Amino acid sequence: MDAATNAAERNQASAPLPPAWTEAAVRALIDLPFPDLLFQAQTIHRANFDPTRVQLSTLLSIKTGGCPEDCGYCAQSLHHQTGLPASKLMPLDEVLARAREAKAAGATRFCMGAAWRGPNPRDLESVCAMVTAVKALGLETCATLGMISPDQATALATAGLDYYNHNLDTAERHYEAIVSTRTYADRLATLAAVRAAGMHVCCGGIVGLGETEADQAALIATLASLPEPPESVPINQLVPIAGTPLADAPPTDPLRLVRLIAAARICLPRAYIRLSAGRESLDDAAQALCFLAGANSIFYGGKLLTTPNAPEARDKALLARLGMRALG
Repeated sequence: MDAATNAAERNQASAPLPPAWTEAAVRALIDLPFPDLLFQAQTIHRANFDPTRVQLSTLLSIKTGGCPEDCGYCAQSLHHQTGLPASKLMPLDEVLARAREAKAAGATRFCMGAAWRGPNPRDLESVCAMVTAVKALGLETCATLGMISPDQATALATAGLDYYNHNLDTAERHYEAIVSTRTYADRLATLAAVRAAGMHVCCGGIVGLGETEADQAALIATLASLPEPPESVPINQLVPIAGTPLADAPPTDPLRLVRLIAAARICLPRAYIRLSAGRESLDDAAQALCFLAGANSIFYGGKLLTTPNAPEARDKALLARLGMRALG
């Protein structure tokens, strides 16, 4: 073994271990004075990403409504009276047409979502065909199809799926107040299956579900402490929907959202932090602060599954005003 190898091993052995992001540590981080928190987040962001670039993803609902889960925030649940009709799985040619439109508009990742507890074999086969065809267009592929088994994860990976989205939604202790038809352990099992199949993980949560500030810190701590932290972390704000149990939930303070994004950036330094659902309710100044705090991904296009999103023209104008541009 030569001197250079010895030196490299000594440096590796002496390198500081990443911090253990406990709930208390994350909460202390979130509660820092605002300038200090943003300075720390921006410093870490610049060490890992170009702070002027934003990754654009487009999300398409390929099967809407009729979901047997009872998530308290979701318009697509059979348990809620939201007036949303159930649809069949979208045909391949229509999905490809929407993917081409997304790519032409500047998106680099195309996400497909289906309102299922989990896919059946026939539907999974159809989704795998979609994944292969969309990937052939030169787009990164992502899917969110509910809970999946190790065999299903392997099939999706073989089809070419790059990312699988499966959000934890909230802290484990608050989870049963939001969903009763599955457990937190079910969510973690799907994430483990995705990892074992070799895919990237897209996993985040929702702010505004009646959780406490401690719950918010616990969610970030859980994400940062997964065996392999997610490469993509969507931070959603609840979009209250009439007919759901959370229809009257109060809005989130935009500065609180900025704090949570900054904490996520610090705790998950190499992840894409996506400013996600609820973004259309933020003014341009609040969005600019989110980017300063380390958000570097957005959903792009006028609709997110069943809820509205910021129009493309507004996003283009905002990025231009900020001197930022899409990740090519």
